[in-house]
Amino acid sequence: MGTVPDPRAEVGLTGNAAIYFHPEGFDTSSPKLMGRHAAGEGFLRGWFRHGGFDALHCQVGDMRHAQAFGAEARAQGWQGPVNVHRPDQPETLSSVGAILLPGPNLGHQAWHRRVRVRPDAYSVVGLTHTTASVSALESIGDLLVAPMEEWDALICTSEAVKTMVVRTLSDQAGYLSERWSAPVSIKPRLPQLPVIPLGVDCDRFLPRPDQRRGWRDRLSIADKDVVVLFVGRLSFHAKAHPMAMYAALQNALPSLPQGARLHLIEAGWFGGKHIQGAFEQTVPMLCPDVVHHFLDGREPAVRDGIWHAADIFCSLSDNIQETFGLTPIEAMAAGLPCVVSDWNGYKETVRHGVDGFRIPTWMLPPPMGAEIAARHAFGVDNYDLYCGKSCQFVGVDVGATTRAFQALIADPDLRQRMGAAGRQRSREVFDWRMVIGAYKDLMTDLSARRAARGGDGWKPPTPGRSWPLRPDPFWSFAHYPTHLLAAACVVQATGLPLDRLAEIYASGMVSYAHAALPSLDALKQVLALVPLGQRLTIADLAGRCDTATRSTLAPALLFLAKYDFIRLSPSGDA
Repeated sequence: MGTVPDPRAEVGLTGNAAIYFHPEGFDTSSPKLMGRHAAGEGFLRGWFRHGGFDALHCQVGDMRHAQAFGAEARAQGWQGPVNVHRPDQPETLSSVGAILLPGPNLGHQAWHRRVRVRPDAYSVVGLTHTTASVSALESIGDLLVAPMEEWDALICTSEAVKTMVVRTLSDQAGYLSERWSAPVSIKPRLPQLPVIPLGVDCDRFLPRPDQRRGWRDRLSIADKDVVVLFVGRLSFHAKAHPMAMYAALQNALPSLPQGARLHLIEAGWFGGKHIQGAFEQTVPMLCPDVVHHFLDGREPAVRDGIWHAADIFCSLSDNIQETFGLTPIEAMAAGLPCVVSDWNGYKETVRHGVDGFRIPTWMLPPPMGAEIAARHAFGVDNYDLYCGKSCQFVGVDVGATTRAFQALIADPDLRQRMGAAGRQRSREVFDWRMVIGAYKDLMTDLSARRAARGGDGWKPPTPGRSWPLRPDPFWSFAHYPTHLLAAACVVQATGLPLDRLAEIYASGMVSYAHAALPSLDALKQVLALVPLGQRLTIADLAGRCDTATRSTLAPALLFLAKYDFIRLSPSGDA
């Protein structure tokens, strides 16, 4: 394992971290574009542009991913070094101070740290996106049993998310306490739960009169017409049910100026033909007099430009898989007043009556969702159906939505005031300059927490047993063989030629395992220690080895015995 760096030397870190990087999590070109992709891409670009670091760091399982990380950094103007860390060498993270994950699965990285380094070598930091999925819930619950420390952190993108995480941890802790009859005084070490929002590149959304004119001409929108915009995945079961928006827009039509038309642009993508058909069937049913436009929000030109065609932004999220909601802050950066549901992170982004309107929502009380949860837990309903059934019992106030649209449609000055307030708020709170600064402050705080511990009381865990659910197989299955190799075992050479050893080592039955085996040269060196006709103990052989050979002696002897180049016997046996 080598010498473990002293983490107390890391106090002077500048808030840096190694980014755990897989291109899939940071790429908006996917045909199944999700909010986490947009958030990941924006974060990475913000990190490159506003981090102010001397070097960038990434941890990758594939060197092609490291090349993609470096290429993206250079595309954002980075000219400094990029240091690559491998998952099987977590000790190198001590020189950075933290590993930053794009999800909530902190447990595996904490176990890596325990197995290969020491608890205070660096911090493990993760991020919440959805918290409704099985994998997310299990990752959160795992924080109670994984080797977490107070200098680790799970970043919550909103207070709403933090509340949900705390409730999950509390319920799981209660179960574990009951399961093991553990006294209430026993408190596990948990990571910090800081609230840091997602960010936006505000400069990207500066007003573009040419884009406004171009898009409105393309969609036949007159100057006096009013445009309401929704941006996001077009999914009634897993994103935002559109019926409240459709009904309220139809109700608000009388607020239009004389001769003006009301347009609704929905820029996103459908998860399938049946979903698209449901949208297309519902629009003429609920808002037949609203001019409707479906645009593919995965197209870069649409994602970047459609904001400028709009006068009002709307997102009435009603889904449990939503946690923060990136599009309202993008809309605020574009200077659009927002009509959003009073739901999840929207509660903390759009200020009611200032940047727009937050519409009241209703939901069934517990335990009325227990059957929905049970069907998902037992595999009867998949995740999409679980979310979709849940959202059928979340209501968005159509009357309040109608009044919000009426006020904004009828009053251009109100739209301008709210849009300007939102644009200022986006710059002061949600611009990546501010958000990356909060990340750096967090990393610095976690470094100080590690240093304050000082390594007191830490004892290295037993090798191979430090991660009970990923044990050394030679520990877990030690009762399988007749004998275990020991220093008193006797070794005898059989006289098979070295050419045979080379042939066997190169064969397909062996070559797949070369990474775990001693090298061919090391095997030959060990075999040379056993003269033909002599019986030597393993302890005798260890005494004849140099340091390098001694480190591979035991696995080399077992390999040589497996292929009959030597034979083993217990101490004292013939």
